[in-house]
Amino acid sequence: MDVPVLLDADGLRLASRDAVRGRAAPTLMTPHAGEAAALLGVEREEVEGARLASVRELAARYGATVLLKGSTTLVAGPDGGPVRVNPTGTPWLATAGSGDVLSGLGGALLAAGLSAVDAGSVAAYLHGLAGRFAADGAPVGAADVAEGIVGAWRSVRG
Repeated sequence: MDVPVLLDADGLRLASRDAVRGRAAPTLMTPHAGEAAALLGVEREEVEGARLASVRELAARYGATVLLKGSTTLVAGPDGGPVRVNPTGTPWLATAGSGDVLSGLGGALLAAGLSAVDAGSVAAYLHGLAGRFAADGAPVGAADVAEGIVGAWRSVRG
C-alpha cells in the first residue's frame, strides 16, 4: 500500500533518492541544514548560505515536498512552484526534540489528507506559533511546544 510518508532524522539518511522518487503517494521530507547538506552532498555552510536554492534543489532531486527547518522555515514542492516561507517561530525552537514535535504535527496533517505542501506549511506555522506562545520570551523545551499546539490551533480557528 502506497501511503503518505514523512521522512525525518534517520529516515532521511536511510531513504534512497530512487525509492522516494518512485513513490506514488506524497512524501514530506523535513531536514535541518546539516541533513539537507548530507542529502545534497555539500557542506552545511553552503545550505545555510543558499537556503532557497537548497530547498528547491532537494525537492526537485527527490521528487518530494521538502520542509527545510531553520530560523526561517521554507517549504518547497516537487513541481517547482513558489516556495512557502513560514512567518512564525522563535529562536527558542532550536532545542532538542522540537523538530520531533514539528514532524509529528506534519505527519498527522499528512495522514489527515492535506497535501504534502499544505501539511508542511500548516505544521511549520502552528509549530512556530506554539513556540511563541510557549516561550513568552523565555527558553522552552519540546514538551512546552507540544503543549502550545492546542493554543496555536485555537488562535487560527478563531
